[in-house]
Amino acid sequence: MNKNIPNYMAQAILATLFCCLPLGIVAIVHASSVSARLSVDDIEGARAASDSARTWSSIAAVTGILFGVAFFLVRAATS
Repeated sequence: MNKNIPNYMAQAILATLFCCLPLGIVAIVHASSVSARLSVDDIEGARAASDSARTWSSIAAVTGILFGVAFFLVRAATS
């Protein structure tokens, strides 16, 4: 039984703070459920939550970067 499943909490928090708040919160929820699932020996559930946390953190980061670039381009075009 492998309990070394990453929870991606740091990535979720950073994505929430610096990229996209709503999607980052979803990532934090999934990241926090990894430890809860491991505590009741739900290994498959913990893996699924870990994968979801990684996915939502990535989506939040990409969304934040895209909005940042779009904002910069709009500001540059209107100046």
